[in-house]
Amino acid sequence: MSAPVNPFIATETRLGAQNYKPLGVVLSRGEGVFVWDTDGNRYLDCLSAYSAVNQGHCHPKILAAMIEQAGRLTLTSRAFHNDQLAPFYEEIAALTGAHRVLPMNSGAEAVESAIKAVRKWGYEVKGVPDGQAEIIVCADNFHGRTLGIIGFSTDPVARDHFGPFAPGFKIIPFGDAKALEAAVGLNTVAFLAEPIQGEAGVIIPPSGYFAEVRQLCTVNNVMLILDEIQTGLGRTGRLLAEQHDGIEADVTLLGKALSGGFYPVSAVLSNHAVLGTLKPGQHGSTFGGNPLACAVARAALRVLVEEGMIENAALQGAHFLEGLRSIRANTIRAVRGRGLMLAVELHKEAGPARRICEALQARGILAKDTHEHTIRFAPPLVITRDQVEWALEQIGATLMQEVA
Repeated sequence: MSAPVNPFIATETRLGAQNYKPLGVVLSRGEGVFVWDTDGNRYLDCLSAYSAVNQGHCHPKILAAMIEQAGRLTLTSRAFHNDQLAPFYEEIAALTGAHRVLPMNSGAEAVESAIKAVRKWGYEVKGVPDGQAEIIVCADNFHGRTLGIIGFSTDPVARDHFGPFAPGFKIIPFGDAKALEAAVGLNTVAFLAEPIQGEAGVIIPPSGYFAEVRQLCTVNNVMLILDEIQTGLGRTGRLLAEQHDGIEADVTLLGKALSGGFYPVSAVLSNHAVLGTLKPGQHGSTFGGNPLACAVARAALRVLVEEGMIENAALQGAHFLEGLRSIRANTIRAVRGRGLMLAVELHKEAGPARRICEALQARGILAKDTHEHTIRFAPPLVITRDQVEWALEQIGATLMQEVA
């Protein structure tokens, strides 16, 4: 006899667009590293809303800041100044070293904004002929779902039947500095990449790659854009993933954990050369930089630093990675990770990774498959050693049982 269909899931299926395929769990509450479903079952969240909940679910200090600001002023648009935007600028610039900040809403919106800004810089500062600016990107990238962004995706699921797409992008392999060197031309204005390719399965480039990339971009007067929307704000054990390579991007993109999961907030961080090209009326957003978003983001950044979450990500991530590598299931093809951004890739013969995620759900862990054969593990940065140990026990038992 089949299990009864959850009424929430039934309604979503009947009325919603079918562009997602979530696990069969309906969540109703979250606190720290845990979430609860409508039946009261507790789960360790090992996805963190794709790293948007780095600070843990419903962090009380971020919640308090949101409630306080929501009772004072939520939205003015950028037609007027507000008393939260300037402090947000000051605090994020002091933390990251940014010279200019452009606040937006979603990560994809930050990516689109950066593309516009570097193209404008290319025409007005570098001297690229109008309409000829070129941006180099990487194969297997994931920068969002807008029409502009999917035009330079190599994922057929993201691209098929959504064209025609805008020109101006050149795709090269990720982690190959020689390919970048060969691709750069006179009209190249930027190189856009993720420090670690998250959606592709936590793909980490070779050691020294980004140092070479930084040098190539500097020599050729090309802006280096790093999409740190997933990797940034502590996820890899550093504030920004670029810090593992000792480099500094010309343009850094943040989102997701910038609000601790409370509100859509993103930002383009850059130098004056790039963002200084934008003049009044040339770019904007009704909600970008609104006082509620700024107050939430300020609190989210503050707790990230003051509560040692970045250091904890490095410590617990190293232990988590070691534990995953110690699992001896013979169908594990590879284990990758940096900080609390981790992945287990299965051999194709093991079948779809989704069934492993479903088995983990039954054991109280929520994780997500990607690219069919890879499982990502990215718990909130507040996870403890005991919680990591428990998670490893469940993951190990599941992999040994399901794919050994």
